[in-house]
Amino acid sequence: MSEEMDFELICEYYSQLDRQGPGSKETTLKALDFIGPLSENAKVTDLGCGTGGQTITLAEALPCNITGVDIFPQFLNKLNDQSELHGLSKRLHAVQGSMEDLPFDKNSLDLIWSEGAIYNIGFEQGLRLWHEYLKVGGYVAVTEISWLTENRTEEIETYWNGAYPGIDTIPNKMQQLQSAGYIPVASFVIPESCWLENYYGAQKEVQESFLKNHTSNPNAIKLIEEQREEEALYRKYKDYYGYVFYIGKRVG
Repeated sequence: MSEEMDFELICEYYSQLDRQGPGSKETTLKALDFIGPLSENAKVTDLGCGTGGQTITLAEALPCNITGVDIFPQFLNKLNDQSELHGLSKRLHAVQGSMEDLPFDKNSLDLIWSEGAIYNIGFEQGLRLWHEYLKVGGYVAVTEISWLTENRTEEIETYWNGAYPGIDTIPNKMQQLQSAGYIPVASFVIPESCWLENYYGAQKEVQESFLKNHTSNPNAIKLIEEQREEEALYRKYKDYYGYVFYIGKRVG
């Protein structure tokens, strides 16, 4: 199977989920509490929005226009459907685009949001790249996989260093945020329920139907095996790592 077709499988699978990573409405709103009040004229974007579980929450909580950006049209189609369903289509817009080439003017955004997606271009690279698109005083809020302890077992450290070499501890991530030109405003670890219930739990039925539709496709089988391995490792080693919300404010 070609690499393009692999992406088609990934899109098919994840487009059936409300979230493409751990999270919840409650953690999105908690992070939003650290950000100054935004007027109806504010400009907000959710980068790597996926199918838009958190984007809908933002649009319901804020009075302004919000642009969800993702590279996969399948995700954006679902976001548009949810936007219509929630009566948000006048303020919530879906745009196909890359997190590395944003469809916005420099110094134009009041808030850049990104849950479970900045790893695609790297935490430090993303923060530095997005900095110039924010107004001075604008905010960035992202979730990032992070070590919760200084010492880890060899199995989980080897796994995550291979899967995402950018993984690091919370103090080091906060230093990276500051070095990228932001005042570190807050950080907090999202609850285990965001993983076990909202993310892995939501995949159970999707996995079964997905495998039924691709019974003889080794790439589809491998995709599900990898998801199940990741879940097993999280259940075993969840004290060592998790997703962390990082919130910063642009200076200069």
